[in-house]
Amino acid sequence: MEPVAVRAWTATTALGRGVQAQLDALVAGRSGLRRNDFGPLVDGAPLPCWIGRVEGVEDSPLPDVLAHWECRNNRLAWMALQADGLPEAIAAAAGRHGRDRVAVVVGTSTSAIGATEEAYTRLQPAADGTASFPPDLARPAIHTVHALGAFVQEATGLAGPCMTVATACSSSAKVFAQAARLLHAGLADAVLVGGVDTLCGSVLYGFNSLQLVSPGPCRPFDTARDGLSLGEAGGFALLERTATGDDVLKLCGYGESSDAHHMSHPHPQGEGARLAMRDALARAGIGAGQVGYLNLHGTATPANDRVEAAAVAALFPPALHASSTKGWTGHTLGAAGIVESVFALLALREGLLPGTLGSTAPDPACGPQVRLAGARAPVGYAMNNSFGFGGNNCSLVFGR
Repeated sequence: MEPVAVRAWTATTALGRGVQAQLDALVAGRSGLRRNDFGPLVDGAPLPCWIGRVEGVEDSPLPDVLAHWECRNNRLAWMALQADGLPEAIAAAAGRHGRDRVAVVVGTSTSAIGATEEAYTRLQPAADGTASFPPDLARPAIHTVHALGAFVQEATGLAGPCMTVATACSSSAKVFAQAARLLHAGLADAVLVGGVDTLCGSVLYGFNSLQLVSPGPCRPFDTARDGLSLGEAGGFALLERTATGDDVLKLCGYGESSDAHHMSHPHPQGEGARLAMRDALARAGIGAGQVGYLNLHGTATPANDRVEAAAVAALFPPALHASSTKGWTGHTLGAAGIVESVFALLALREGLLPGTLGSTAPDPACGPQVRLAGARAPVGYAMNNSFGFGGNNCSLVFGR
């Protein structure tokens, strides 16, 4: 495919706000995970686990003009939108092309469900036996999956096509593929892509009910791994068609697939994962040996890591440096695709290849591509895997 220019990019995670905060933590090996201090209490205590919580969300209300979108998820989206010169980049794109030619494509898994949870806990009973949401939460638009996309479009003033992708943990990776299609079809001249997901009771206790949450910090690809650590994050990137002489990082290829195997368990042979990675390489027009860094989905659940490692070993040479960065941020669900794409872009820009933080004993069932220690090396192409429930897979290839 024709590469797509990545004009601006940013991420806000438990590591801090903006790209520099992410880079500093990756270099220092500093995790953003902490003991859970969020969510509903059971027997007087929060769920015993570790989380990647973003500091300052509670103290960052939306501007008055956007108060009708108030919720934790949109607060984090607003925080992320302010970093790394993104407002200026968006304004410049709108100036070049017109607001109606700049699309918004964002991904989320749970959207503003935290506000919906609160609304149900504060139901207002009526005399006829029915109940309604309290007045401050009686805002129908906020209780939909598209709340994020609609908010971002209004917050940025953009007026092109607007959509919200909700395919579980692959959501904000698939936005890159959708953006490339919009640009190549001539339906937009620039696309603001991104993803935001925030912690909420449904996420913490839902994953815990599936026995997927570790009581300690996650250990991807470790022989003793016992589950994931949940996190929250927001991130965005501005994409445009490439121009002659462009000296920017680029989206070079994408691959999407669906296992159609099980609601939460990956295909045991990783067929969908392999198909997504193969298609991404084919669209980029490169061989597997040309990829210098692969950011693995690597959630630290026993089945997911084993299946992904086998799929990677079947496609890539042993020299590939592949790692999971979930030990820094936690699993940020629908925001994982954009956050880990930022890490892949950092690998290209800085030559920094992260290790797998928190893991010390590599699972011998995983291939030599999975690295626990970080490294420094120039790379020409970096890849990101994001795999979601239902076997919804997406792989992205970025390059110079």
